[in-house]
Amino acid sequence: MTKTVLITGSAGLIGSEAVRYFAEKEFKVIGIDNNSRKYFFGDAASTDWNRSRLEKNHKNYTHHAVDIRDEGKIEEIFKNNDISLVIHTAAQPSHDWAAKEPLTDFTINSVGTLIMLEATRKHAPDAVFIFTSTNKVYGDNPNLLPLIETETRFELPKDHEYFNGIDENMSLDQCTHSIFGVSKVAADLMVQEYGKYFGMKTGVFRGGCLTGPAHSSAQLHGFLAYLVSAIATGQPYTIFGYKGKQVRDNIHAHDVIEAFNQFYENPRPGEVYNIGGSRHSNTSVLEAISVSEEILGKKAKFTYDETNRIGDHIWYISGVSKFKNHYPQWDYTYDNQKIIEELCRSAIKKSLNGRNK
Repeated sequence: MTKTVLITGSAGLIGSEAVRYFAEKEFKVIGIDNNSRKYFFGDAASTDWNRSRLEKNHKNYTHHAVDIRDEGKIEEIFKNNDISLVIHTAAQPSHDWAAKEPLTDFTINSVGTLIMLEATRKHAPDAVFIFTSTNKVYGDNPNLLPLIETETRFELPKDHEYFNGIDENMSLDQCTHSIFGVSKVAADLMVQEYGKYFGMKTGVFRGGCLTGPAHSSAQLHGFLAYLVSAIATGQPYTIFGYKGKQVRDNIHAHDVIEAFNQFYENPRPGEVYNIGGSRHSNTSVLEAISVSEEILGKKAKFTYDETNRIGDHIWYISGVSKFKNHYPQWDYTYDNQKIIEELCRSAIKKSLNGRNK
């Protein structure tokens, strides 16, 4: 019997990767995406190109341009399909943008997630529900770590307990999260609660820098893809604070979906996992610029703004040991160099063929 997966944010980075992955596994794939990204970040961030590509390439994919806050339409989709897996990636993803419209941010990230959970509980209670959370749930607590400034990055002492990555035990309390971070915390906890309280097969993945060429990147979201694109096309890039030495761990969307599939095949209700590039794949902004310049053979046109983004992390590397212990068959297929090389090839192709073609 053909299995059905419902993917929200299906034309976005992680959603579209999930569509391709499960379509190739011959699932019936239902996508929900109303291209809110265009509203958030403008025409350059529109995901229409990606939706069109998915519909063209995967005949077992059905797209619904529905707002996840529309309870009636979400219920209708659930009623008309026998869903065995829900991958919920739809979100307002920028902590900068959230401050402009806090109510929009909260209703999408928190209320929208609750609507998806309730529809699953009522109509597909045995389905696995996977939620794409964020490392921003930890607020700026990572900035309290004893960081050391080096020539190109901030770094932790090698004997620190979090040197190999921040684990799921870091506190979510007594810190500045950004408005976005709070809306994701609320959703994150609710997904956990539906697993613990109702016994549903829910899983939370707190992502580091999730990336890949399917990212419709913008200045306010999609750090690595946006940086590479700016260098490739000669556009100006602004570094916000921390001397460009802030560190992010980068994980390719394909490796994220492989992790989701491992959880789907053997769910642990209500579990939480940090997921990111860990020590395997990470970079500072300055280091990413240097690598991209070398690959592209171009100099970046960047300026520096001393004002860092509120609640932004100085150093964040995900500790993935819990997930790897629970799912030892999972491992990375991309490292930082391979990710940036692919982003460079994609940026060159897009600049030659027109935006996002």
